[in-house]
Amino acid sequence: MSKNRNNEGAAVMAFLTGAVLAAGITLLLTPKTGKEVREKLGEAKDEALDKIKCCAKEAKFKMSRKTKGDTFRYDGGDAWI
Repeated sequence: MSKNRNNEGAAVMAFLTGAVLAAGITLLLTPKTGKEVREKLGEAKDEALDKIKCCAKEAKFKMSRKTKGDTFRYDGGDAWI
């Protein structure tokens, strides 16, 4: 079982490493100025943090003892990814 976990961990690390390398190469080869790229990255970071905070609040609400059964339903909505 531990071999399987090691393989899964290696696959995840390889994927993340590839994603970071691709992002770095993309940033180096982009035709925009550094200021524009930093502004876009800052905006994307802020949006991602807002969505993470929202998801954390929803998860905390769902896990609270005050929540009864089906009182909170998620009907879908806009996807972040």
